[in-house]
Amino acid sequence: MTCGMTIALMFPGPAWLRRGHRWGIACGMVVDVTRANDASGEHRAELAFAASLRRHRIAARLTQEQLAARAGLAARSVSQLERGRVRYPRPETVRLLGQALGLDPAELDGFLTMARGDYWAGRLPAGSDGGSAVPAQLPGAVVAFTGRAAELAKLDQRRAGTADEQSAGAPTAVVISALSGTAGVGKTALALHWAHRAVARFPDGQLYVNLRGYDPDQPLDPGDALARFLRALGVAANDIPADLDERAARYRTELAGRRILIVLDNAGTVEQVRPLLPGTATATVVVTSRDSLAGLVALHGAHRLELDLLPRDDAITLLRRLIGARVDAEAAAAASLVDQCVRLPLALRVAAELAAARPSSPLSTLVTELADEQRRLHLLDAGGDPRAAVTAVFSWSYRQLTPDAAYLFRLLGLHPGPDIDAYAAAALIDGSLEATRGLLGTLTRAHVITPAGPDRYGMHDLLRAYATIRAHDQDRASERRAALTRLFDYYLATAAAAANTLHPAEAHLRPVVSPCGTPSPDLSDPETALGWLDTERTTLVAVAAHTAAHGWPAHTTRLARTLFRYLNNGHNTDAVAVHGHAHQAARHSGDPTGQAHALTDLGVAHRGLGRPGPAIEHYRQALELFRQAGDAAGQARALNNLGNAEQLSGSYRQAADRFAQALTLYQQTDDRTGEARALANLGTLEGRLGRYRPAADHFAQALALYRRAGDRDGAAHTLNSLGNVEVRSGRYGPAGDHLQQALTLFRQLGNHTGEASVLDGIGILHTRLGQPDQATEHHRQARTILRDTGYRDGEAWALNGLGEAAQAAGRPAEARTQHAAALSIAADVGERHQQARAHAGLGHAYHHLGDPALAHEHYQHALTLYADLGMPEADEIRGLVIPGSGR
Repeated sequence: MTCGMTIALMFPGPAWLRRGHRWGIACGMVVDVTRANDASGEHRAELAFAASLRRHRIAARLTQEQLAARAGLAARSVSQLERGRVRYPRPETVRLLGQALGLDPAELDGFLTMARGDYWAGRLPAGSDGGSAVPAQLPGAVVAFTGRAAELAKLDQRRAGTADEQSAGAPTAVVISALSGTAGVGKTALALHWAHRAVARFPDGQLYVNLRGYDPDQPLDPGDALARFLRALGVAANDIPADLDERAARYRTELAGRRILIVLDNAGTVEQVRPLLPGTATATVVVTSRDSLAGLVALHGAHRLELDLLPRDDAITLLRRLIGARVDAEAAAAASLVDQCVRLPLALRVAAELAAARPSSPLSTLVTELADEQRRLHLLDAGGDPRAAVTAVFSWSYRQLTPDAAYLFRLLGLHPGPDIDAYAAAALIDGSLEATRGLLGTLTRAHVITPAGPDRYGMHDLLRAYATIRAHDQDRASERRAALTRLFDYYLATAAAAANTLHPAEAHLRPVVSPCGTPSPDLSDPETALGWLDTERTTLVAVAAHTAAHGWPAHTTRLARTLFRYLNNGHNTDAVAVHGHAHQAARHSGDPTGQAHALTDLGVAHRGLGRPGPAIEHYRQALELFRQAGDAAGQARALNNLGNAEQLSGSYRQAADRFAQALTLYQQTDDRTGEARALANLGTLEGRLGRYRPAADHFAQALALYRRAGDRDGAAHTLNSLGNVEVRSGRYGPAGDHLQQALTLFRQLGNHTGEASVLDGIGILHTRLGQPDQATEHHRQARTILRDTGYRDGEAWALNGLGEAAQAAGRPAEARTQHAAALSIAADVGERHQQARAHAGLGHAYHHLGDPALAHEHYQHALTLYADLGMPEADEIRGLVIPGSGR
């Protein structure tokens, strides 16, 4: 190779793949990958990296010359990088700079990722339809927003000043505005009102999250908030790191150079906020909190904006906008009402709603009633805290509710999720759906709950706290527990109904759940069942956490097992949380079988996230617990999953032994779907080893068992596997028929991971038939789904398929890019089969690109892997390895 040569892409992976002399790093090779430009046409990747490098250097108090000396580079190189003149700098250069700047490992990973621009294993290839998402997450602005002109001007000034600084070329930091003040003072209302006014200034999107910082049980974990943001930014589930620091680094990378607004609402502590701060000066952050967040100001340069009570004139104006002409007609009473609400916006809104609901009552009558209530509360709390005023207003408004509405209000404070629908509310009060909806309407009109979507309702955290206090004061502990038990029974029974609709053949694997005694939605339609689970997923995770921690362990373990198949279809992060709570609950309640099931399910979730090590460890622990309990069915399931994990890592002989043991146990326990699953797994192994006839026989037996049991999902998987083995054996006609049947079934079932697997198989079939364009389209569809569902080893399959299609179409440079991306993922998740396939593809690509040395190196690695796995591809590759070539 000659100096200055251009290549398509450079990928991380094993040490041999990163050797500078093999890839031309010593020659100053330029990486040339087309990447989507930003709205102004500039190359966002190099500019983002340039800004990040400059910011880190200034923070380290180094000149360009000093940084260059520390890194062993030329000062001109640092200058060029900081000016955005280098597209996709060499990884070794970036690593040296990061080490010279003292970056920790997570920051260094983010630095490398930003420099790579197209995220070696994380973005779609050039020419695809991928790209960063533009989130628009702002909730609606508050109705009748009043006042706060000075605060709005300060927020405008901070953003405008930053734009001026940037246009002057001055290094700037991310703009952080911290809005603090007492509960109910209108921090969220101000943040959202300003955000909606300024939305045009943030063309790259707006992120919003309620951190629930003052929720006593469920403040939002910053790692969960990061996962939500990354998904909103277009990062697939499989690309979201597990570690908090790595997740934060990826978040900063995604935001680099983007003109984006981030609203972090209701923060409890600086620690909750810090991981959510971007590292780019183009972003603006608005944080709201009851706390002053002194650390945010001191360490991160936040600009504090303390919200006081509304000025009297603004408070009167707010009442006028909410009540109308009565405010001017009874000016003295209106002024007294403002004083009684101590000019607190939330209190004013609740009081105004009560006044509006009683149009025939003079405001003076309401003022007298509130004065009586405040005198009563004053005997209990004479501290003078402004929050006592809102408590008085809440109490005043609460006393106007009917007993049934008041009862529902109290119990809503006990609900562990972020919002609730009418069915769950009916379970709380043990009422009819019609009556419950009427009560929810009453509470909505009283402004003590707010709409959160179609037939869904939420509560301000201050109102939730007030409702909880009232519940503990007025309802016996046995009544509160009974209400929550009905609620948890409802969620468990409805989740079971959804699971039975979606996966009826697996009912024997789930706990038997009796229908709940309160109203529940009709989930007999698969689409409706899936929609209910999707809508309630966040609440179901919260229910699992609450029941595990507060004395309903059986609900936790049964809910987790009920949700297993649903969560396994692309919701692996939530699966880890739910099954983790189930494991905790089973352990604390002395339920070893429950522990074993939870460990098995945890293993499946970790495998889906590309973490084979933890998966295997969980399976092994589960297997031992099942053996101690004498649970043959559980042992079979653990063995089957352990075999899957070992097959992924290339331990085919061990995997075959596990499957054979599982098959025997399934037959002994008369579990026909389990038997089918073990047979299908054995068929997959036979196919990998080139024994196509025995593989097809196993699949045929499995298919018959699945169909007899009515397991459409299992039948679809088996049809897919049968089609794939027929493709490999050259029986293209039957292969196409079986793959199409599998695709139809998966789409009917809403199984997106299965659909992607079939699309990938159809892509391989098209490549074998000499139709690379059709193959490429199918592989791209598969990869998009697999990235969204977080199935990492499946993504490696799709990338290798794209590489083979590109090679068949005469595009070896594109093939190299795709196979290298596949190799990176396959190496990361320990999928040796796809590593071998990627090496073989890279060998073909480099052979056609005229680089026999690299071709030989990749062929050699492919041969070693294929031979070690015992796969027939080893014979084909062996014929391509010419000893001494390129050496």
